[in-house]
Amino acid sequence: MPLSGGHSLPEDLFSADAVREIDRYVIDQQGVDGFELMQAAAASAFRRLVRYWPEPGRILVLCGAGNNGGDGYLVAANAARHGLSVDCIAVAPTEKLTGDARKAWQKAVEDGVHVRELSDVTDSEISEHFASAGLIVDAMLGTGVTGAPREPFATTIRRCNEADAPVLAIDLPSGLNATTGTVAGEAVRAVATVTFIGLKAGLFTGQGPECAGDIAFESLDTDDWAAESGQRPLAHRVDWAGIRCAIPRRPRVAHKGRFGHVLIVAGDRGFGGAGMMAAEAASRAGAGMVTLATRPEYVAPALARCPSVMVQGLIHGSELPPLIKAADVIVCGPGIGRGAWGQQMLQQVVASGKPRVLDADALNLMASRVAQPVDAHILTPHPGEAARLLKCGVADIENDRVGAAEKIRQLFGGVVLLKGAGTIVASGNALPDIISGSNPGMATGGMGDVLSGILGSLYAQLADAHLSASAAAALHLAAANHASETQGYMGLLPTDVIDAIPGVLMRSERGSAGGQTEQGVPEE
Repeated sequence: MPLSGGHSLPEDLFSADAVREIDRYVIDQQGVDGFELMQAAAASAFRRLVRYWPEPGRILVLCGAGNNGGDGYLVAANAARHGLSVDCIAVAPTEKLTGDARKAWQKAVEDGVHVRELSDVTDSEISEHFASAGLIVDAMLGTGVTGAPREPFATTIRRCNEADAPVLAIDLPSGLNATTGTVAGEAVRAVATVTFIGLKAGLFTGQGPECAGDIAFESLDTDDWAAESGQRPLAHRVDWAGIRCAIPRRPRVAHKGRFGHVLIVAGDRGFGGAGMMAAEAASRAGAGMVTLATRPEYVAPALARCPSVMVQGLIHGSELPPLIKAADVIVCGPGIGRGAWGQQMLQQVVASGKPRVLDADALNLMASRVAQPVDAHILTPHPGEAARLLKCGVADIENDRVGAAEKIRQLFGGVVLLKGAGTIVASGNALPDIISGSNPGMATGGMGDVLSGILGSLYAQLADAHLSASAAAALHLAAANHASETQGYMGLLPTDVIDAIPGVLMRSERGSAGGQTEQGVPEE
C-alpha cells in the first residue's frame, strides 16, 4: 500500500554500535531522561501509525525485553489512550524487564493495556490474535541482536510474516542486522519501519529493503547531539533526487565534444546484445559520442538497433588501439567472454591507462590474475563476481556488503560499485555510498550491461569516478522505477530501462520531479 507524508531522509547512515553510542551520549552527556526519550519515540511512532493507517482496526503489539520492547509498550499505551482496540503480547517475559523498558510496561498497564504473557497464551489464542489483527506492531528485537532470533521470537516472526495484516516495525524489523542488512534466521517483513536517532545502514542494503518496507525517520530532536557525539557514519545514503544536481544543465550552445566520447568494448560470439544495450544506454545517458567495438557479425544488428552509435567490427585485439586513442572513457566487459577475443580486448584496454569501467567478464578475467591496485578504473561486480574477485563465497559478500566492496577496492584500487539491492559505491577518497531503494524488476539478464553504459557515459561527462558511479546507479534505479510505472516488475526488460532514461533526465532538467521523501513517498 502507498504510504503518504513524512520528512526527507538524512544522508548519514550509521552502524548499530554508533547509534547506541549516540543514544548513550544524549542520555549520559546531555542529561536527557531515557524514559522521556522512549516516550518521544513511541509518540512519533504512533503518529506515523495513524497517518499510514487511519482506521487500523485491531492492533496487535508484540514486545521484546529491551528498549525496543519498551517502545512497543508505549505505542500500545498511546493506542489505548486514543480509543483504539489494542492487544499486547509480551514475547519476552515481563519479569525480565528492567530500567526504562519496565517503566514502559508499567505505563502501558496503567493506561489500560491488557498485556498478556506469550507463555500464557495457547496456540489457538495466538492464532486468533494474528487472524483478528488489522495491524501488527513489531517491537520485539532491536539493534542489539546480531544472530538468528531464538525461540519464541523465531516462531512469532514467522507468524507475523504469514499474517494477512500489515506490519509496522519499530526502529528495526526484528531479525534484521542493523549494520549489514543481513538476516541470519527469521526476520520480519514490514510494510513500514519507523526508525529513531540515526538511520541504520542495514535498512538500506542486503535484505534491508525487503524487510523494512517504507522507511520513516524520527530524530527525536537529537540531530545536533548526534553530530557532537563523535560517531562517524558508516556510509552515506544516495538517491537520484539528491544526486541529480551533480549532472549540470546543458548550455544552449553545447556541442557533442563537451560530453565525452565513450568506447564500449563488448559482445563476443553469442553475447552481441550486451554491447548493443551498453552502447545505447551510454547514448541515452547523454554521452556526446559512443563507439561500440564488437564482433563483425554484430555490426549490422547494432546499427539497426541504434544508428547513432559508431560500430566497429574487430577480429583481434591489435585492432583496438586506434579506437582507444579517440575515446575519453572505455567500458569493457559486457559479453566479452573469457576466451582469446575477450582476453585480447581487456589487455589492450588495461594497457592504455585510460579511465575505464570494467564489468562482467572483464572482472572474471581479472579474478584469475594477481591483483594489482589501479586508480584509473571503476569495477562493477555483482555478488557472484565479487566473490570470485575475493576468492570467497557469495554468502560472505552478502554478509557484509560494505566491507566486501572496501576489500575489493583495497585489492584492485579505483572505485568499486557492488551491485544488488542497496548498491554500494566505495572509494578511498570518501565514505561509501549506499544507493537508497530497490526494484525487483531489475532481476533479469542485461540490466548490468545497461548500468555499465550509463556509468561510462556519466564518467565521460563528470570525470569524477566516485560521483559518476553513485549517480549512474541512482539513475539506473530511477529509470527502472519510471519504466515499472507502466510495465510493472515482471517482464521488465533492460531495453525498457534504456527507453526510460531520457524521461528521468528530462524531469530532472525541469526540476519537476519533486523532493525525495522516505523511500520515494511524495511529499505532502
